[in-house]
Amino acid sequence: MITMSSSLEQLRQRLAQFPGVGPKMAERLALYILRAPEHEVQQLLRAIEEARRQVIYCPICFTLTEDTPCWICADEDRDPLTICVVEQPADVDAIEKTKAFRGRYHVLHGALSALDGIGPQELKIAELLKRVVGDRIKEVIISTDPTLAGETTATYLAEKIHTLGARVTRIGYGLPMGGDIEYTDELTLTRALEGRREI
Repeated sequence: MITMSSSLEQLRQRLAQFPGVGPKMAERLALYILRAPEHEVQQLLRAIEEARRQVIYCPICFTLTEDTPCWICADEDRDPLTICVVEQPADVDAIEKTKAFRGRYHVLHGALSALDGIGPQELKIAELLKRVVGDRIKEVIISTDPTLAGETTATYLAEKIHTLGARVTRIGYGLPMGGDIEYTDELTLTRALEGRREI
């Protein structure tokens, strides 16, 4: 690592706080910003300020939007009785790209994690349960990540939602296309076997 001035080091440290950005990447980004033409830096600053001003959480599903409600919640052609529960707004985008789901969403903004001090109060779980009851939801598809926190969250939600009378399903997890069985972890293989279907 090069020796940095205190202001450059501060910029690098701020960039390193971004998810998925390690120290080396933060250093490269900081140096790029300093070398970029002034107008590009100003455009970046304006884009950040504009997004911070304009982007809000949808009051229904809690995804990121500039409209109230978001375009998905406002779409009357979507199934209002089926909710897909995800951890983050980016998960909504990923599922939407498949064009395989035509219901509504609910974004939790995280997953339960006792180690990180994230309990049900820190997530949008109470709001989900109100929707299930108030909107008479028939099916809740739990699409949390296949991690320990995601599985813990899925189990917790399933228990709560079952008592409200809605059907609860979990998205299937399996082997990725092009993957080798010998290099696949046990949890993925177990999920693949459990989610098998007739052909």
